[in-house]
Amino acid sequence: MAGKDRDRGKDRRRGRDGAGAVVGQVDGGLAELEPDRERADAWTLLIDGAPQSHVDLADPRHLGFAYQRRIGHLIDLAAPARQPLNVVHLGGGAFTLARYTAATRPRSGQQVVEIDAALVAFVRQHLPLDPQARVRVRAVDARAGLAKVADGWADLVIADVFHGARTPAHLTSAEFLDDVRRTLAPGGWYAANLADGPPLAHLRGQIATAASRFGHLALAADPVVWRGKRFGNAVLVAADRELPVAEFTRRVASDPHPGRVEHGRALADFAGGALPVADVSAVASPQPPPSVFR
Repeated sequence: MAGKDRDRGKDRRRGRDGAGAVVGQVDGGLAELEPDRERADAWTLLIDGAPQSHVDLADPRHLGFAYQRRIGHLIDLAAPARQPLNVVHLGGGAFTLARYTAATRPRSGQQVVEIDAALVAFVRQHLPLDPQARVRVRAVDARAGLAKVADGWADLVIADVFHGARTPAHLTSAEFLDDVRRTLAPGGWYAANLADGPPLAHLRGQIATAASRFGHLALAADPVVWRGKRFGNAVLVAADRELPVAEFTRRVASDPHPGRVEHGRALADFAGGALPVADVSAVASPQPPPSVFR
């Protein structure tokens, strides 16, 4: 952690360009903005030591985390280049993907739903949004905020919600996806950042749940995550129209940390007969082992 001043949020550690890390108490724990020593105006947001987002204020098109790059590929592929999209972001973090969308698709309409009002204020203070970006932020629970989105409004719904390092149970169910579908325009996409480790039971259940509500799925992850060798992130995309899997696969394989994409029969086989998750049986995603953040 950058320091112990939880109330004032002014403890600092010096970065490459002289900028200092900033910490502050938010509803979800101790937030820290750590300066990137390689990029002069870039920052990593951590909550209680768990990395949440990476932002480059000078170049919001730069996505520092592998899972964010994979969702960035989906933002790029969801429509022709620079065509505006209506996007719902469930989970705000440092607004990294909202900034990326605003930079790559000007005039997009965006709604960010982030339950942690103190985190929203902290990020707005230290990493302000471009005032020209059309981003509306609601400080409410993700599912409650989703319920306020008009039917058929969204071209893309992105779920990246973690309480600490776990996705809350009520955001893992088929009933949750029913409301996602309600908000999607015809042909719209759902993308989710998932996290799991051996034996990947949570990931298999999320694939089965999405398959019970959408006709087309693809999932991108590091090869070691696919093999159940390490805890990590996986990006799931689901839609009722055919996805550009070949191009998504090419982009993921070309990333600085290459990943693998599965879809169709191979993805169904990976799910291995897992059952869809319902509200009554839903549980939060697994707690990462301490070694993940070392």
